[in-house]
Amino acid sequence: MRLSDCHNIEDFRRLAKARLPFPVFDYIDGAADDELTKARNTEAYESCDLVPDVLAGVEAIDTSCTLLGRKSALPLMLSPTAVQRAFHWQGETAVAKAAEKYGLWFGISSLATRSIEEIAALTSGPKLFQLYVHKDKGLNASMIERCQVSGFDALALTVDTIVSGKRERCLRSGFTTPPRFTPASIWSYATRPRWTLDYLLRDKFSLPNLDTHVSEGSSKAVSIAEYFNTMLDTSMDWDTAAQIRADWGGKFVLKGVMSANDARRAVEIGADAIMISNHGGRQLDGSRAPFDQLREIVDCVGGEIEIICDGGVRRGTHALKAICAGANAASGGRLYLYALAAAGQEGVERSIGILKDEIERGMRLMGVTSVDLLTEHRLRWR
Repeated sequence: MRLSDCHNIEDFRRLAKARLPFPVFDYIDGAADDELTKARNTEAYESCDLVPDVLAGVEAIDTSCTLLGRKSALPLMLSPTAVQRAFHWQGETAVAKAAEKYGLWFGISSLATRSIEEIAALTSGPKLFQLYVHKDKGLNASMIERCQVSGFDALALTVDTIVSGKRERCLRSGFTTPPRFTPASIWSYATRPRWTLDYLLRDKFSLPNLDTHVSEGSSKAVSIAEYFNTMLDTSMDWDTAAQIRADWGGKFVLKGVMSANDARRAVEIGADAIMISNHGGRQLDGSRAPFDQLREIVDCVGGEIEIICDGGVRRGTHALKAICAGANAASGGRLYLYALAAAGQEGVERSIGILKDEIERGMRLMGVTSVDLLTEHRLRWR
C-alpha cells in the first residue's frame, strides 16, 4: 500500500499499521480499557443524518470560520498530541507546516518533541499550546512564559488527565517515551527498518518543553501512564484553572470538558473556549462521546463561549454535523496522526486535503454556501 492509495482516514490507519513497529502503532491507535468510548466517538456521528437543500447556487462557497480571534480556512482544528517524533522523525514540524499550508489551527502538547520556540519560528499560523499541570510549579510557569514570549495564540489547559487511563495495549507492548526495544517487540522494530533507522540515526528523541525541569520522558524512559501518575498535579481544581488563565493573559481554552455543569463553570472563570473531549477515549472508558454530549452543552452555554467538538472525526461530514449541532468547530488527533506516522508532512497534507475536499463537497451537496448556514434544522436525529 502506498500513500497515493490513501483516500480516507482509515486508509492512512492501515498504512501506518504496516509501516510502524506495533508498540508505536498501538500507542496511537489504542485507548483505555475495552476501548468502547474510542469506538463510540466516531459511531456517535451515525446517530443523525444531514438534510440537503438543492438548487442553492453553490458555485462559490466559504468554508472559513473564526476561532479564538483568528481565521481558520476550515471549521477544523488539529488537536495537540504528544511525542510525535516517536511516530515519524519529522514530528510536530510536519504538522505545523501542513496546518499553515491549509490555514488551520493546530496545537502542540507539553509533551511535544519540538520546542515551543522552534514551532513558533516555523509558522505564523494560529497555534495553541496544550498545558499539562505538573507538580513542579516552576515547570508550569516556565512553559506559560515561553509561550507568551514565543507568541502562541492560545493556551489549552487539559483537565481530564490528572491520572492516566488504563491503556492495555501499552501495558502489553511496554511502550515508553523514549521508545525502547524490548524482547517482546524487537522483531517488530527489526522488520520496520525505515522507522528504526530514522529513530536511531536522526535527531535524538527529547521533550524540550519539559527537560529543563524533569528527566522523565526524555533521558529517562517511562510509560505515558507512569508519567501522568507521578508527574501531574492531582490537586488541580477550578481555582488552579482560574489562576492559570490569569497568569497566561491570552485566549484560554479548557480541553476535556464533558458536562454542561463544567461548561458553565468554564464560562464563569472567563475561558474563551472549551474542547468537549474525552481524550480520544484514552482516559475514562465508558464515558460519553463528545458528539453525543454536544447538544446538552450547547443548550447550556451556546453563544457564551466557543465550543470545539473534539474526537472521533474521520470524515468531513462529521465536522459538518458537529457545526450543525452547535459547535464552532470540530477537532481531532488521529485524523492526522495516522497520516503523519505513515508518511510525515506529505501524509499530513494529504489527509487534510482529503478532509477539506469532503467538507467542500458536503457543503455543496447540502446547498450551503457558508459555515454559518450549517444550523440544526439541517440535522435529523434517529
